[in-house]
Amino acid sequence: MKLDDTSVQLPKLHFYGGVFGALLPFVIFVTGVITIALSGAPDERGFWPILILALGLGLILCKDRTAFSEAVIAGMSQKIVMIMITAWILASIIGILMTLTGFVEALIWLAHQVNLSGTGFVIATFIICCTVSLSTGSSFATILICSPLLYPSGGLMGAHLPALAGAIIGGATFGDFIAPISDTTIASALSQDAEIGTTIKSRLKYVIPAALFALLAYFIFAKTNSNVSAATTIENLGSPKGLPMLLVPAFVIYLFLKGKHLLHGLLFGLLFGTILGLILELLPLSDVLSLDLDNFAARSFVIDGINRAVGLSIFTILLMGLVATLKASGLMDSLVDFAATRAITEKHAEGWIATVMSFAVLLTTHSIVAILMVTDFTKKTGERLGVSKIRRANLLSLVACIFPFVLPYFIPVILMANMTNTGTEFGIAAVSPIAVGVHNFMSWGLLLMALITLVFGWGKTKNNSK
Repeated sequence: MKLDDTSVQLPKLHFYGGVFGALLPFVIFVTGVITIALSGAPDERGFWPILILALGLGLILCKDRTAFSEAVIAGMSQKIVMIMITAWILASIIGILMTLTGFVEALIWLAHQVNLSGTGFVIATFIICCTVSLSTGSSFATILICSPLLYPSGGLMGAHLPALAGAIIGGATFGDFIAPISDTTIASALSQDAEIGTTIKSRLKYVIPAALFALLAYFIFAKTNSNVSAATTIENLGSPKGLPMLLVPAFVIYLFLKGKHLLHGLLFGLLFGTILGLILELLPLSDVLSLDLDNFAARSFVIDGINRAVGLSIFTILLMGLVATLKASGLMDSLVDFAATRAITEKHAEGWIATVMSFAVLLTTHSIVAILMVTDFTKKTGERLGVSKIRRANLLSLVACIFPFVLPYFIPVILMANMTNTGTEFGIAAVSPIAVGVHNFMSWGLLLMALITLVFGWGKTKNNSK
C-alpha cells in the first residue's frame, strides 16, 4: 500500500517573528498538554481546546491567513490520517469484542492454574499484557482492559506495585511495537511504503531481546521487593471460557503476514471474532445490536469501540493540521537540508532519522503524529543514503515506543498511573507517573536495542530495497 501524502504541495507560510512565530503555537500546545496530563486528566478530549487555541494563535501570527487555513485543511485531509483513523476505529472495536468475550479473564485463569506467587504474577502480568496488546493492537486498550483486573490482583498477592504497573504498561508497549493492527506498526510501515507483514517479521530481532531483558528486570525487581505476607487468592477473577478467542488475533496476524490490505485484515478479523463469539455464546446478540426505545438510542459493542476511538481521532486530525503549518513554514525543509550536508553515510542517515523522530515525538507528544511529521524527511534522507524501507520503519517505531511510555507527561504513562487507583478499594497504594515510567523495562529494553541498532548496525539485511 503506497501513500500519496508526499505529493501534497502546501502553501509557503511566513510568520510574524519568523521561526519563533512558527514554533510558538507548538510551545502553547506542549505546555497545555503537559499541564493537563500531569494534573491527572489524560483524556485526549481535554487536549482539543489546547489545539484549537494553538491553531488560533498560529492564524493570528501567520502573515497569509488564507494560506494558513489551506495548510491546516491539507494536513488534516492526508490519506494516511484517514488510514490511521480507520485502523483505530476497527482495532478499538476488536478490543471491545475481546473484552466482552472474556479473553483477559481466560489469561488470568491460566496464570492461576500454575499457582503463581507475587513475583510470578508480575511476570505473568507482563506476558498477559503482551498477549492482549498483540491481540488488540492498542496500548491504551491494553492498559484500560488489564489494569482493573491485574493491578488489584497482583497487589493482593503481595507483588511489588511499581514493577506490577510497569509490567502492564511494558506489555502494552510490546504490542504497540510489533502488533500488526498497532497504529505505530501501521503508520511507520505505510509511511515508508513498507509491507506490514514483512515489517512485522523483521521486528522479531528487536522485540525478543527487549522482552527478555524486561522479563529479567521484572523478575529481579519483583523478587527483591515482593510482600509475601499480603498474598491471597485470585481464583474468582478468571475463567477459561474466553480462550478460543485467541483465534481472532491469530487470524488477523495471518492475514497481514499474507500481505492482505489493512482494511481487509481488520474487517475480516472483526467479522470472524463476532461470529466466533456468537457461536460459542460468549457474545450476547444484544451486544451486537439492540435498541433502547425509551432513550431513542441503539446499543452495540461496535458503537462503544467507535466512541473509544473518537478522542484520539479528533486529537490527531487537529494536531496534523497544526503540524502541516510547521511543515509549510519551511522548518522541516531546512532540517532536511541541514541533515543533507552532514549525513554522508548510511549510518549518519540512521542517526539523523532517530534524532529527528525523537525531536518530533517530544514536540508533538504524540507518536503517530510524530511519525507522520517526519515521513518526508525519513524517506528523502533514507533513500538518498541507502537505508531500506523496513529499517526506516523500524527506527521510527523504536523511538515511538520509548519516550511516550517512560516520560511522565505522556498519555500512556499518565493513564497507567491513574489506573493504579483501581487498587485503592482493596487498600492497595497507587503508583506515581515517574515510577511507572522508570519500571517500564520493555521500553528501556527497546532503548537498548535502538542504541545497539544505531551503533553496531543490528538488524540490517543484505537487500536494501526492502
